Amino acid sequence: MIQFMACSYQDFGVRFLNEPVRSFQKVCTVKRRRRIDRSMIGEPTNFVHTAHVGSGDLFSGMNSAPAYHLILEGILILWIIRLLFSKTYKLQERSDLTLKEKEELIEEWQPEPLVPPVPKDHPALNYNIVSGPPTHIITVNGKECINFASFNFLGLLNNEKVKSAAQASLKKYGVGTCGPRGFYGTFDVHLELEERLAKFMRTEEAIIYSYGFATIASAIPAYSKRGDIVFVDEAACFAIQKGLQASRSNIKLFKHNDMADLERLLKEQETEDQKIKLKYKYKVRIFLEESLSFGVLGEHGRGITEHFGINIDDIDLISANMENSLASIGGFCCGRSFIIDHQRLSGQGYCFSASLPPLLAAAAIEALNIMEDNPDIFQTLRAKCERIHKALQGISGLKVVGESFSPALHLQLEESCGSRENDVKLLKRVVDYCMNSGIALTQARYLEKEEKCLPPPSIRVVITVEQTEQELDKAASLLKEAAQSVLN
Repeated sequence: MIQFMACSYQDFGVRFLNEPVRSFQKVCTVKRRRRIDRSMIGEPTNFVHTAHVGSGDLFSGMNSAPAYHLILEGILILWIIRLLFSKTYKLQERSDLTLKEKEELIEEWQPEPLVPPVPKDHPALNYNIVSGPPTHIITVNGKECINFASFNFLGLLNNEKVKSAAQASLKKYGVGTCGPRGFYGTFDVHLELEERLAKFMRTEEAIIYSYGFATIASAIPAYSKRGDIVFVDEAACFAIQKGLQASRSNIKLFKHNDMADLERLLKEQETEDQKIKLKYKYKVRIFLEESLSFGVLGEHGRGITEHFGINIDDIDLISANMENSLASIGGFCCGRSFIIDHQRLSGQGYCFSASLPPLLAAAAIEALNIMEDNPDIFQTLRAKCERIHKALQGISGLKVVGESFSPALHLQLEESCGSRENDVKLLKRVVDYCMNSGIALTQARYLEKEEKCLPPPSIRVVITVEQTEQELDKAASLLKEAAQSVLN
């Protein structure tokens, strides 16, 4: 005899071998203990049912059950039987090692090195020591050299006005701010610098960061998120690469300065999403990184937009560091107000880093004053860039990479020696040859395992307004001499 409890007559139903109530009613005889009125149908009622199930009814119910259900129940029953009748076992106890066995194991053990083996000629183990600030004349390993290695395009690093402004700010504010901009790290000098930068770049607003590398690396993930598509020049700098990595966006690389290749990618994307057009046509945003062009290109040093006569309103965001031209540290972004305001809440380097030390902000403001008061400085720099670019042409074994108006040029081998390591060693001999003769150069360094598109090894040549024509000619002549001596 089987008893079932139910909550209501309407919900009453008993599944026997997963069959509906009507099947149960066919195989079971139900005898109610009390009568149920029709008015009680659907009302909550507690009652007990008694069912008499015969063996024939059980077999007919099993025959009408689905095959997969019977197989599953059979497997479960067999598994339960196996668990009930299987023998228990004990874990084998470990025997203690003898003293002799322990000593043998200790002698056989060879520890892994704490750090991987490093060759003796690794650059980190053979560094040059610079004494004093990296100005026009630099002291390397006790020897005075003309500096063609440091980014100091406008020669403001040792400017007395800039140093005086930094010293006055140091006395007034102290060394640092000890807090991010969003808390207690905003000083009046920060707001003044942002206002001056926006005015200089002729944009609505500007925002400054305390570290140049973090500027574009924070600006990109502030706007681009997972699921967005970003079209990037394959020669983009490492800071841009880190920003793209942090954004987790879909990255599409186009060939360096190849607009036809960019349009090819845009047309491919257009087939997938008709909303994308070239800028206004394809509905994309343009972010411009100008760390090497701000304070260099244009009649007043405003960068690429001024140099090529582009309306700055057509550019959504401009980013640059203040370390190459403003003789300071940090970086800035400028553009429309709503774009800059978004960074104040979403720029990681702005929200979570201590703000720029006031003395560095004061130095940058004074550098801007000098740039505005002396616009001829940009024409002077450009003339010197064109002079050395022309002088470096035709060096046997080396080729010049860079525009004639660029203050940063690269000298690459015309033909590789067969491996990157050998190319680096060969170029280092050229650099050492020049340094022994009083010209300080440097090789371009990269994080080779992390670079998206690793450039070939090269010697970097940096031009500043402080270098005289005679010094430029001397550097070009010495490079030709070094190439002939080392490469040929």
